[in-house]
Amino acid sequence: MIPTMIFAAGLGTRMRPLTDDQPKAMVRVAGRPMIDHALAQVDGPVVVNTHHFAHALQDHLANRPDVTVIHEEILLETGGGLRNALPLLGDGPVMTLNSDSVWTGPRACDTLRAAWDPERMDGLLLMVREDQAVGRGGARFALGASGQLSLHDHGLIATGVGIVKPDGLRQDPREVFSLRDLWFAMMDRGRLCGVVHPGRWADVGSPGAIPLAEAMLAEAA
Repeated sequence: MIPTMIFAAGLGTRMRPLTDDQPKAMVRVAGRPMIDHALAQVDGPVVVNTHHFAHALQDHLANRPDVTVIHEEILLETGGGLRNALPLLGDGPVMTLNSDSVWTGPRACDTLRAAWDPERMDGLLLMVREDQAVGRGGARFALGASGQLSLHDHGLIATGVGIVKPDGLRQDPREVFSLRDLWFAMMDRGRLCGVVHPGRWADVGSPGAIPLAEAMLAEAA
């Protein structure tokens, strides 16, 4: 079983004023905190990092024996945060997941595990077609014939979910850094692959994205 790291330590500045008194992962979408939407995408052992209003997440997850909450005194970003959690996650591959998205279709963990091939991959990202993404801009990627990812002017969007071998994290001398740096290094080596999520995905990074995400979920219900 591949363990999961859910990133929930951010300040949620784009989600203000909803994050003035709670972490972004506790903002409700369709009646549920976003952390619950994230947990529904995975199974097995999960580590959740916290920082901003950490007590709210700690209290909410207190009765989840499959979830370990780890607190960051300073924000470490995704790369530093994952490395900080490795003693709880083990030495093997880790599934990583942002806590500010909602989904339709099959669980992210099922699609990723079915495509994961550690012999030819150091990382695997879950992608979505542009017409299946809600409320998201940012980088686009092309998917090669063998599944390798490359940057492209248009194409697939990375959903913030993936499986990563953590070896490169241990070699980075920085305390605070983004996991994105590791993904791009893998891409340069031809070791970063992608798999397409067959459902829809919404990035809920601001208050205005909430009704869009809720409409997407209602349409799929």
